[in-house]
Amino acid sequence: MIFDSKIVNVQNEAEFEDLALEIFDFQKSNCAIYKDYVRLLGRENPKSISEIPFLPIQFFKTHEVLSKPKTGNETLFLSSGTGLVGSSKHLVSDILIYEQSFRRAYELQFGDPTNQVILALLPNYIEQGNSSLVYMVNDLINRSENELSGFILNDFDEIRERYHSALSSGKKVVIFGVSYALLDLAEQGFDLSKAIIIETGGMKGRREELSKDDLHNRIKNGLGVDYVSSEYGMTELLSQAYSEKNSVFQTPPWMRVIFSDVYDPLTIVSGASSSIINVIDLANINSCSFIQTQDLGRKVDNGFVLDGRLDLSDIRGCNLMVD
Repeated sequence: MIFDSKIVNVQNEAEFEDLALEIFDFQKSNCAIYKDYVRLLGRENPKSISEIPFLPIQFFKTHEVLSKPKTGNETLFLSSGTGLVGSSKHLVSDILIYEQSFRRAYELQFGDPTNQVILALLPNYIEQGNSSLVYMVNDLINRSENELSGFILNDFDEIRERYHSALSSGKKVVIFGVSYALLDLAEQGFDLSKAIIIETGGMKGRREELSKDDLHNRIKNGLGVDYVSSEYGMTELLSQAYSEKNSVFQTPPWMRVIFSDVYDPLTIVSGASSSIINVIDLANINSCSFIQTQDLGRKVDNGFVLDGRLDLSDIRGCNLMVD
């Protein structure tokens, strides 16, 4: 079966569940590490989404997670590698699926990039190379077809000048930024009140860690914006969720968040209290669409919120593959 054309055109919950179960069958047969994990759990025949096993995200650091034969033409994305084991590696067999996914998700949340000037403050990602975030933002910059759009490393005056030029030409301004760079920008005292600010997370050891609320308040106060949006994405996924005014993340139609118990990650819970975030990303058709992250969050009526990171990420799950 060819899934590519179906993924970003999911219409309803029943269609999502049918496609998720079909992709599960495909990946349990073709993704070696996921096949072993599912077999060890004895959960090879789920009847619903809630019964599908989620692969611990740590395996992207130790294995090639692929559901298609390796050809040598894969696009390699690497994480920033802040953990003890090193960087996660995501070999993307079909880059066109990623492009279709992030373009559609962005447009659903923020509109057509051709009506925008898109600026990016992502210095550490530029330095690291092989970043899926840089790939995405670069594509959106190119699609804006505006010479004012672009990556800016540390020249905050350049951001202010491009911002005012964009407003003068009637364009909406969108600024992607890693957390510490947005804080540096906020401390300049510029009025960027008409811009959409999209925070992509990560102090990367450059500044003190802050709660999401504290971080956003400092950025709002410094730049004069009413709210700060966030992007929830990662190297191991090909889809993103975004938050807006209330810090509640919304997923695109082909992505879902399901929660697990903090002390028993194999048990699915409602997410009413702080729980482990699992992600179903149908765009991950050629690797693994069912990922257990190391993030904590809660379910709310119209999405989910983040609560932080799991302190002990090495509990039950990964250990099954060692025993």
